[in-house]
Amino acid sequence: MGAVTTRASGSVGTVRTRHLDLPEPVPLDCGRSLDRVRVAYETYGELSPARDNVILVCHALSGDAHAAGTGETGLGWWDGMIGPGKAFDTDEYFVVATNLLGGCRGTTGPSSTDPATGTPYGADFPVITVADMVRTERAFLDALGIDRLAVVAGGSLGGMQALDWAVTHPDQVDSIVVIASTHALHPQGVAWNAIARESIRADPDWQGGDYYGTGRTPDAGMGVARMVGHVTYLSAEALETKFHRRLQHADDIRFTITEPEFEVESYLRHQADSFVRRFDANTYLYTSRALSYFDLARQYGEGSLEQALSGVEARALLVAFSSDWLYPPSGSQEIHDALQALGKPVELHVIDAPYGHDSFLLEEARQTPLIRAFLTGATR
Repeated sequence: MGAVTTRASGSVGTVRTRHLDLPEPVPLDCGRSLDRVRVAYETYGELSPARDNVILVCHALSGDAHAAGTGETGLGWWDGMIGPGKAFDTDEYFVVATNLLGGCRGTTGPSSTDPATGTPYGADFPVITVADMVRTERAFLDALGIDRLAVVAGGSLGGMQALDWAVTHPDQVDSIVVIASTHALHPQGVAWNAIARESIRADPDWQGGDYYGTGRTPDAGMGVARMVGHVTYLSAEALETKFHRRLQHADDIRFTITEPEFEVESYLRHQADSFVRRFDANTYLYTSRALSYFDLARQYGEGSLEQALSGVEARALLVAFSSDWLYPPSGSQEIHDALQALGKPVELHVIDAPYGHDSFLLEEARQTPLIRAFLTGATR
């Protein structure tokens, strides 16, 4: 594939989300299995005759299969990273993006119909883990006839999936690109996730998770969960720069406890309102729980991160951001140090950026040369 080029980058154009029904049940860590799992996916670029140029892109908690190009919902969430001449260059690679197991954007999740009952799963949907998501992705790729991955890449929860791929399928992954992620969510992150979930469960309209078809949805609780989550994605510096303490109405305090007084309050309410229109509350609960469960050392290393990573064969690129307090650089440093101690090929780059966890979506221009250099090195 040659050296890194500086040619102009382009778009993958108009894309369509497709769906594939898995031929076999998916076994889960909880002991149950799911039948007739449907996976939503998009692809960009061309699959090589040898089928050796596949990049699997894994999304974060609120993402979906529409990662690049223009689709029914607008521009893909990682469009700046996927396309001709971009970090994940579709002139060279065949990029695959799926909606994860438990999702609400086309892949089987709590809002999907349970084939055993003909009604939505709701609270009867099994608890899932990141390993279950990876197991589903592996079954999906099997159905496409893809045995090996050149790269597994993702940010946040997507980075956790990339790490799990490298640990559980070491002979099937050449490289991983793990951005703003960790081997285990820190207790502070677990706590914020718990608060967000509790806000949904405390909403009477949640109805124990079986709200489908009732005409009532836990929008209030879901909105609070999104507000909580969104604040954790930002940084104190980002909030200060964007909002300061500006009031909604110049310097006019209205003395109200029911309406937003400050611009930051109005911003969070807007984020909540837009999120509840496109995302399912139960999917938030299940995916958030999977985030908290993820712990490479506990799951695969009897408490030792080095032991968990000992079988990894993939080259690893780790990217972290200085102001990310939800997935702090220390987590990436611990992964780096463990891989380095094992003699595994690994790079770590910490980008000085003020945007908190959201940096992995906002700092695309600074990530691109790091990723392109890393992937070019894999082909030399």
